[in-house]
Amino acid sequence: MEDRLITVAIHTYERAIALKSMLESEGIAVSLQNVNLSQPVIASGVRVRIREKDLPTALRLIENAEIFLPSTLESETQCSRSILVPVDFSSHSVHACNLAFHFAVTLNAEITILNTFINPAVSSTLQLSDNLNYELADSEMVAELEKEAHSSMKKFCDKIRSGIKKGNIPPVKFTTEVREGVPEEVINALSKQLKPELIVMGTRGADTKERDLVGSVTAEVLDTCRFPVFTVPADSELTEIGDIHRVLFFCTLDQEDLLALDLLEHTLKSDNLHVTLVNIPSKKQSGNISAPFKALLKYCREHYSHNSFDIEEISLKEVETEFHRVLNDDKIDLIVVPNKKKNIFSRLFNPGLAHRLLFRADIPMMVVPV
Repeated sequence: MEDRLITVAIHTYERAIALKSMLESEGIAVSLQNVNLSQPVIASGVRVRIREKDLPTALRLIENAEIFLPSTLESETQCSRSILVPVDFSSHSVHACNLAFHFAVTLNAEITILNTFINPAVSSTLQLSDNLNYELADSEMVAELEKEAHSSMKKFCDKIRSGIKKGNIPPVKFTTEVREGVPEEVINALSKQLKPELIVMGTRGADTKERDLVGSVTAEVLDTCRFPVFTVPADSELTEIGDIHRVLFFCTLDQEDLLALDLLEHTLKSDNLHVTLVNIPSKKQSGNISAPFKALLKYCREHYSHNSFDIEEISLKEVETEFHRVLNDDKIDLIVVPNKKKNIFSRLFNPGLAHRLLFRADIPMMVVPV
């Protein structure tokens, strides 16, 4: 019975051929049959027939044809929302990319996957990927690096399409970009062009990041980019947005908190979050902050009543100890940090909170530019 042929679609000859090509490229045997068998010379449509056992996979491919065959079965509607995912094809960027597809479903957005490579003649020390080292003439080296980047991107996309076909990754339309340049500069330039809803980046473990304190691409993006960034540590067990239940939200006790809270609500779209509001007192804050802190708590409970909120105060003298205590006691799934833009000297000598937390916590973090 599994070898019985069934009709999955009836199309014009041109579209039937395109669909047959797509299905066969994904390992599904296809046969075509004219609808009008009594008078086959009369064009009345073509049946696309497959084995019954291939039906679930075939339907998944047909429903997402723009992903598997964008050149000939392109979607008529274009999505204006996008999510940018910089990758270096390592395991942690693969993990971040998979999570980005879940975000794309929630935000009704498309994915842009970016990989960059650097001309060693310009910089021999900065690389997004560690395995591209060539001793060739400059022009030949750049051509070889670009060829290798495109080849790696193709393999990466094949894995994504395979995951979509198997149902392991949500079906979301995606495009790719391979560009030459310093990673953080390319990410910022493409962000200004795309204006993404979110930038999703994978990071390494805290022990590795400590050794990479000065050269982290993710840290540079956090400090300079003016779009929300979601960081996913390599050791994170987060696989879907629905796995986020407890959030640690750092407050500035001004209107910037309201913007960040609204973005959190828009991005996660969850009805069962428990948000702990934390204020780390700065030297600029003076007097009693208890009143504005409680006012913010009241605002959250009134405007986001489907989620629960509480507050936690941290001493300025014991920020590190208190921060890790809150993380462990409350079993936090996500850290949210409003982030102000700083000039290069401030970033070097007084890095922002998001920058510091990136190297001290193996927990996903959403950084909101304010």
